[in-house]
Amino acid sequence: MNPDVWASTRNPWLVLKLTAPATLQLLAQDTAFVAAVKDSIRDRARAAKTAPWFERAHPTASLRVAYFSMEYGISEALPLYAGGLGVLAGDYLKTASDLGVPIAAIGLLYAQGYFRQAIAADGSQLEYYPALDPSDVPILPATDREGTPLRVNIPFPGRNVVARAWKARVGRVSLYLLDTNDPENGPADRGITSELYGGGQELRLQQELVLGIGGWRLLEALGVDVDVCHLNEGHAAFVVLDRARTIVQAAGVPFDVALAATRPGNIFTTHTPVAAGFDRFAPRLIVQYLGAYAAERLGISAERLLALGSGPENDAFMPARLALRGSGAVNAVSRRHAEVSRRLFASLFPRWPLDEVPVGSVTNGVHTPSWDSPDADRVWTETCGKERWRDDLSTIERSIGALEAGELWSMRLLNRARLVRFVRERLASQLRERGMSPEQVQIAYRVLDPKILTVVFARRFASYKRPMLLLHDEARLTRLLTDPERPIQLIVAGKAHPDDAQAKEMVRAWVEFVRRDSVRDRAVFLSDYDLLLAQELVQGADLWINTPQPPWEACGTSGMKVLVNGGLNLSELDGWWVEAYAPDLGWSLSGSDDSSPVDAANALYERLERDVIPEFYRRDEADIPRAWVDRMRAGMAQLAPRFSTNRMVREYVEGYYLSACDAVRRRAAEKFAPAERLVSWRRSVREKFAQIRFEQPVIEARGGSYRYEVRCRLGDLDPESVAIELYADGRSGTPCERHPMQLRATDNDGSRLFEILLKTDRPISDYTARAIPHHRGAIIPLEANEIAWQR
Repeated sequence: MNPDVWASTRNPWLVLKLTAPATLQLLAQDTAFVAAVKDSIRDRARAAKTAPWFERAHPTASLRVAYFSMEYGISEALPLYAGGLGVLAGDYLKTASDLGVPIAAIGLLYAQGYFRQAIAADGSQLEYYPALDPSDVPILPATDREGTPLRVNIPFPGRNVVARAWKARVGRVSLYLLDTNDPENGPADRGITSELYGGGQELRLQQELVLGIGGWRLLEALGVDVDVCHLNEGHAAFVVLDRARTIVQAAGVPFDVALAATRPGNIFTTHTPVAAGFDRFAPRLIVQYLGAYAAERLGISAERLLALGSGPENDAFMPARLALRGSGAVNAVSRRHAEVSRRLFASLFPRWPLDEVPVGSVTNGVHTPSWDSPDADRVWTETCGKERWRDDLSTIERSIGALEAGELWSMRLLNRARLVRFVRERLASQLRERGMSPEQVQIAYRVLDPKILTVVFARRFASYKRPMLLLHDEARLTRLLTDPERPIQLIVAGKAHPDDAQAKEMVRAWVEFVRRDSVRDRAVFLSDYDLLLAQELVQGADLWINTPQPPWEACGTSGMKVLVNGGLNLSELDGWWVEAYAPDLGWSLSGSDDSSPVDAANALYERLERDVIPEFYRRDEADIPRAWVDRMRAGMAQLAPRFSTNRMVREYVEGYYLSACDAVRRRAAEKFAPAERLVSWRRSVREKFAQIRFEQPVIEARGGSYRYEVRCRLGDLDPESVAIELYADGRSGTPCERHPMQLRATDNDGSRLFEILLKTDRPISDYTARAIPHHRGAIIPLEANEIAWQR
């Protein structure tokens, strides 16, 4: 319809908007075009009639999920993302649509979004903030049942801020976006949603209030009955408060009861791997913005409000802590990240073993249909069928495992050639934008070679991602690029945060390197790393390199995206790669948390020189690198399904959402009586748990078993409020041991004798008695973090 607009924007909305009526009339008379449109309509109607996975797997389930995220990376047609968090959220929505999971998503519509990157003549990064016109993106005003455009009021100090509501369709899923650029607002308030992650601390707090409180009120205005709120990072934490506010107002119960009633229905996913990455707000700012709201709408004091987001040091209010204290489940985004997160939140669970700090894990995935190339899609469709990513993935490994080496290698050749063409065109376009001469622009059409091992490093430029490792020894890298027998070619892309001078210097160093005559044809830096560029890179890369400083990679999903295209990974053993790596699937780096930059860089060069490059160029009589193709096949068969959002979303549904929905309904029964009983129990436990005292145990060996007896004094605490366990730390990677002890006798002085017959091959000295809170339906230790140990 309009290939120039499509090539530059990938925005079908703009294609329709900017195509002349005369062109549309001509196309309407083109029988081939009309037939293609009708085929697409039939395919869409057929898909809509097919019962999706959720409907078939859980036909009796009643579930409604609201998903809150500060950013969404769905398409360049709707650029509301900065990086991996948003791309993950976009892939999540697409997969929820594929699987038919009933989800409504909430986000913000930014007037500018995240910055766009360009490179100056001296190699430095330039930032631009193009305006986003709502009429140019595929959204419409959200309306009520009468068709009136929706606006919500968010309480701010001395005023209400009005937010307009917009709606985008992501397949079956609705994405609702809030925007404060409303004429009723003052100039400052109109700018709250001006820029993603822009401004200072106060603007960030304002945005998070619009997302959380405004988002919940939008759901109320839409009449959407929500069972589960999924908080994608702590930015959305304030929904916890406003969700409880609805119960306070509707049922007339205290805030603590309302929070207990709604808490099981909140799921908090943390993506942050370092303490400095959490948002922190000065207590005075929280009181300024939420003090009156807390008193008038929640019925709590400013001190109680601050306590929900404070830690032992009481130095700052952290939305992540509010999210944790207001959720029934918390998860990290990889198993390694769960270990890191338990350390980050350990101070909120004093004296609890680190392994029992309540942070689980759901490893991220990618929406594979968004990232496979046309040639990869053809191979997958012919091998596994068109609906392969919309079901339970059970047949994929066997089907892909049977693919012939020649077919896989042919796909890889086509993918690489396509990437080379794309890079040449994009580089030429960037050179034109910088005002280069036609002769200089022509150089772009000679870079790279479709026959050479193609390596990609594309990440957000930040110190902990270590983008300079590959450039640490420039002479050594140059030798790899220009080797006459076994050369490699390198594509680098990435943005530095506008305020990160060190990262900007890294960008400049890479730009300077690729401009050298010695490597100009073999190394390219592409500016403005966005979804479109990422899609092309993951489709064409033979090898994806990732070099984060362990353990600061929460998960990482870029390397997952190459799998569906037959690409391989060379990565630090961090994030998702710890779970994925096996010697026949790709290559690892050390994974050491304390390796020096010199050692890490040398390890990277050696892995390339000794293992990766030789294997790519070791060919059989058909010019196929058999060992390399075996890795491709194994990655596609084993890893692509495991690290898809299909698996991830099903894990959230079956491991979190359905049980959360049941729990929140149980607590709302009998006019919230279970929640009131829970709050009363919690108050008693908090006041009396310190009275618990253990006496010295009596241990008797009985063959391969032990009888372990311990006397415990509970003071005024109700015995039904406590569970006595025998505990031992995990060892050699095994989980901790928890063995319930049984009450054998109660003495006249009120002490109670607990016992257990334990069969174990471990020394009995490994075991310790302890007391933890107990209440039917309580989430321990999230809802009660007391613990008492036998001394």
